[in-house]
Amino acid sequence: MTKEYESEKIIIEPGIGEYTEKKSRFIAEARYVQTEEEAAAFVSEIKKKYWDARHNCMAFVLGAKRDTMRFSDDGEPSGTAGKPILDVILGNQITNAAIVVTRYFGGVLLGTGGLVRAYQKAAQEALENSTVAEKFSGIQCRIVTDYNGLGKIQFLAGQEGIPLLDIRYSDTVEIDMVCEAARFDVFKKRVTDITAAKARFGNEEPVGFYRSRDEIMII
Repeated sequence: MTKEYESEKIIIEPGIGEYTEKKSRFIAEARYVQTEEEAAAFVSEIKKKYWDARHNCMAFVLGAKRDTMRFSDDGEPSGTAGKPILDVILGNQITNAAIVVTRYFGGVLLGTGGLVRAYQKAAQEALENSTVAEKFSGIQCRIVTDYNGLGKIQFLAGQEGIPLLDIRYSDTVEIDMVCEAARFDVFKKRVTDITAAKARFGNEEPVGFYRSRDEIMII
């Protein structure tokens, strides 16, 4: 039975993390991938980049339901590298992602627990330095209002964390926006109330969109 995940998140800007443990250096790179071939190419790229490293361990996850998962310890003791990296990806609810962690051996054995901790910390650091966006089901629409209504709608959207995509000015104001589908009816009613029904909604269309702190991607 396929596990149900609470959300779907992807990496929209790659990230790099680094962790040092007893002189061993762990360098992690996280990237968005859509296929096994892209993941394999990413791993090859990292191996060429860090050609003198002892280990390049990896994990990747593909599909909205995480249907495809792979990992490799690349010579480290079984279960100490690839699986911990995979656990970081899954624990962050991310999909279509690959993380490769390169290890430069520092001359001191870390033991299995130390290796697991180091690979996880490096992988987590790479994700924290990436830009991650979450997928939502939404409604994209256009609001036509007067100039008095514009400020009220902007204030309400800011309070609710609802992104306004574009604003065009003429005799009236046209606002393009996207809202999570589950919140749209309530937002629409509040806009109608605060503008005394002068704002008109149109071009309502169901969409999927990814949202990060600073970016919206309509899909």
